[in-house]
Formats: sequence, C-alpha cells, structure tokens
Amino acid sequence: MTSVYIRRATPDDAEALSAIWEIICAERVYTAVSQPFSPEQERAYIASLSEREGIFVAEVEGRIVGFQSLDLWVRYTDSFDHVGTLGTFVLPEWRGRGIGRQLARYTLDFARSHGYEKLVVFVRAGNRRAQAFYRSLGFTPCGVLTRQVRIDGQYEDEIFMEMFL
Repeated sequence: MTSVYIRRATPDDAEALSAIWEIICAERVYTAVSQPFSPEQERAYIASLSEREGIFVAEVEGRIVGFQSLDLWVRYTDSFDHVGTLGTFVLPEWRGRGIGRQLARYTLDFARSHGYEKLVVFVRAGNRRAQAFYRSLGFTPCGVLTRQVRIDGQYEDEIFMEMFL
C-alpha cells in the first residue's frame, strides 16, 4: 500500500476538505450532508474546534484523500464531555484501501488521550459498507433513527452506533 500520512487538519486544508465534500455530497448516498461546505465554512469550523476535537486528514503523496472528524457530543453541558461523535470521509478512488482504518487508529488514539470514553456515529441505513467498517472498529448498532435523512425528497433511516473506548 502507498504510504499514508495522518495529521490534524489546519485552516490551510480548507480548500482540500471542501473539494472532498463536493465529491461525496454529489454521490448522494454516503452522508446525510446534502450540500458541500465551502472553504470559508471549513476554515471557520476548524478554527471553532476545541483542543479535544479535530479533523484528521489522510495524505498520500501530499494530497488529502480522506478525513475523519471528532467532535464533542454537545457543547451546552459538561455532563457529556466523555462522549464524542465521529465521521469518516474518503474519496471514492481511495475507498477499500485502508485509509479509513489508518484514520481511525489515529483518531481513536487521540480520543483516548483526550478523555473520551465513548464514541457515536450515525450511518445511513443503505451504507452497508460504512456499517461494516464501523463494526470492524468495535462499534455496535444501538438504534435506528427512522426517516432521519431527507435528500432530494427521499427519506432514509440512520443507524446509530456506539463504541466504548
């Protein structure tokens, strides 16, 4: 496999992250996000993250080919500070090549070292590949959110999954 470098994203990565969002959102099947985030929105988002949150990018030969986000579950109370949410986004041509797994190793280590005890993900019901990926990391399904996503007038359930670190 090609050498993959994993690191924390900086505001300078906003253009590349926005470009990945454009591709994945256009596919209409892998994320509940229906419209890509602009570079300006990405820059602002990266700047808003606490020390315990982050976007982690996978680079191959200097090109960002995927990323994983780790966010606090909520910000309005500290009673959920032990819980984070995770999202994984990999360019189509790089899927199935271990990028997500390498990102997960990095992100899970970061989460453990920053006091997280539990991570949760929401996966579209039709995205069986992502469900299998998260199961392989140790996530277990714990519920279905019925008609949670509506894109192009079509509803889809989301599978709620959790993992204790």
